[in-house]
Amino acid sequence: MLPDFRVRQRDYLLEITRAITQELDLSTVLARILHITIEMLAGQAGIIALRESQVGWRVAVSQGISPAFLGQIEPLLAHISEQEEPARTELLEINRLLQRLIRTASMGLLTGVALPLIARNRVIGILFVFRNYMGVFSANDQALLQSFADQAAIAVHNAQLYTQITNEEQRLSALLNSLADGILIIDADHTVENCNPALAGMLGLSVEQIRGAKHEDVLRWVRLHDGLSLEQAEAGGWPLTPHATLYVEGDLERFQKPPLPVGVTYSPLLSHEGKLLYIIASIRDITRFREAEELKSTFISVISHELKTPVALIKGYVSTLRREDAAWNRTIVQDSLAVIEEEADHLTELIEDLLDASRLLAGALAMNLSDVALDQVARRIAERFQTQTHSHTLRVEFPPGFPVIIGDEDRLGQVFSNLISNAIKYAPDGGEIVIRGQVHAEHVVVCVSDQGPGIEIGDIPYIFDRFYRSNDASRTTKGTGLGLYLSRAVVEAHGGRIWVDPTPGEGARICFSLPRDHLDIRH
Repeated sequence: MLPDFRVRQRDYLLEITRAITQELDLSTVLARILHITIEMLAGQAGIIALRESQVGWRVAVSQGISPAFLGQIEPLLAHISEQEEPARTELLEINRLLQRLIRTASMGLLTGVALPLIARNRVIGILFVFRNYMGVFSANDQALLQSFADQAAIAVHNAQLYTQITNEEQRLSALLNSLADGILIIDADHTVENCNPALAGMLGLSVEQIRGAKHEDVLRWVRLHDGLSLEQAEAGGWPLTPHATLYVEGDLERFQKPPLPVGVTYSPLLSHEGKLLYIIASIRDITRFREAEELKSTFISVISHELKTPVALIKGYVSTLRREDAAWNRTIVQDSLAVIEEEADHLTELIEDLLDASRLLAGALAMNLSDVALDQVARRIAERFQTQTHSHTLRVEFPPGFPVIIGDEDRLGQVFSNLISNAIKYAPDGGEIVIRGQVHAEHVVVCVSDQGPGIEIGDIPYIFDRFYRSNDASRTTKGTGLGLYLSRAVVEAHGGRIWVDPTPGEGARICFSLPRDHLDIRH
């Protein structure tokens, strides 16, 4: 080679060296290396093929080659990829096949120069340049070309690593952003390195406000229910091992929001020397778990109380009647049996409510549909309840020709029973209970009102919840808190809705609507 051409080759080598340190985008590095190599070897075209562990050989970049000719090269590489022994011998096979292909396609006018790309003693690719003359390389030229190929391989390897790291970062970012639990990554000094949007949403802050802040300024405990805080655990020597997770449960302070019940799991990331590098905190909203525990506690308390009373009465009257040292007259026996029957009915009603609540949770509340005359159902149930109270007057007001709807008569009767029973219980001083029906264009409305103290404004959002009972009601009246819950379920299953019509100082008034001219049964 001419001396000035060797100088240009060295310039090319320096440019590749700069590419190693200045450019990390794989596509850009490959295109620059191929362009420089074609110029350096005075070629007309070229390709760079890379070997990927999962894919095999593929053309990563080409220059000066028509799509039709490129379409002949790619099947050759695919054939090489099918070999069982991926080693440097593949380079020889690729070079042989490409040389034969180019000579055949150009009728012997073109030849090629192949430069293997080997980084860290591993074949990562091959650089092949097509040119129209045979070249003779001296030992120095070959050493320079090999040095060029080695530098190019390093540049490609670095770009591949950068691409891999970038992909991993994107994958990690996508994973963090998709998690419903909050994630907090903090360093050994408790400075927040990163967090996900879920945590920001929990705390009512932005991701930017959390990053760079201190852990103790982000996770501020209103109260701890279980476990030690991170600061307390570290004061005791945590973590002692790489797998020493720490769990703490409590209520977190939030910006302009009520405290949030959470469970936080801290996992340490240690260096090989055992030095703490990072702490990964997973924050889970346990509001529903807390509600479930409270519901379970309420259920046990309410049901045990409601079961205990009738069982105690039944047992007491039966024990009394069975006494052998007393002779009871017929009136006492009949009165005692009436109480036993009444309490047995109460137990049956309680069991049915529990079964219905279970069916509702399982989505299996059965509906037997037929034509239902709501005015007749209301009068029948009102007459039955009137015999059970002497201090209340039940009045039924439905306009003439009240429309017949499609529904489950027994279930709708259960709604009437629950509303009238509540009106009697929560208006202990008596008064008038009115069951009134109204007809609208697309639906009918039924309201049950009493003359009791009414429903507190603070209780209105919750009275249809399962097992909910106000503090005053739980102290003065019996009940499971299931009646209105089941009533709402039945009404909504018919495509209607139920609500409280607040009338402060005028007693309670609960209304429900049902579709009139169409069937909208919901399961």
